[in-house]
Amino acid sequence: MSDHDILSDAEREALSAVMLEPDLPPQRVLIVDDDKDARELLSEILAVNGIRCLTAASGETALKMLEEKPAIGLVITDLRMGHIDGLDLIRRVRESVRAAMPVIIVSGDADVKDAIAAMHLSVVDFLLKPIDSDKLLELVKHELGMEP
Repeated sequence: MSDHDILSDAEREALSAVMLEPDLPPQRVLIVDDDKDARELLSEILAVNGIRCLTAASGETALKMLEEKPAIGLVITDLRMGHIDGLDLIRRVRESVRAAMPVIIVSGDADVKDAIAAMHLSVVDFLLKPIDSDKLLELVKHELGMEP
């Protein structure tokens, strides 16, 4: 080690080891919709673009998955579902340890009241079906910190 070096040889080796460690596992998107075709379509649009997805057919299943799977980095949810609808799901997420989770709403049946409620729950965006897949991809990549 010369007099000009800031790092010792041991510190330099430790830094090199950290730099070579693999990155964290990629974040997944959780798609929540009681319509199987809608879930599969969204999942396919994202998967074709290298985004890993999980799906849930209900708000209840989604909440359980959010508790058990820390790799979920974003939720895309429909509004109109069974017992726990999209707005209920978002409220419960906002009251949980995952409160900062970004959420995108995708709905084919929404009114102004729903949009206002969603904005009060700090959703990323509110997309109407049929989905503009380019807009959806742009939002998802931005929220997951992926290159556009």
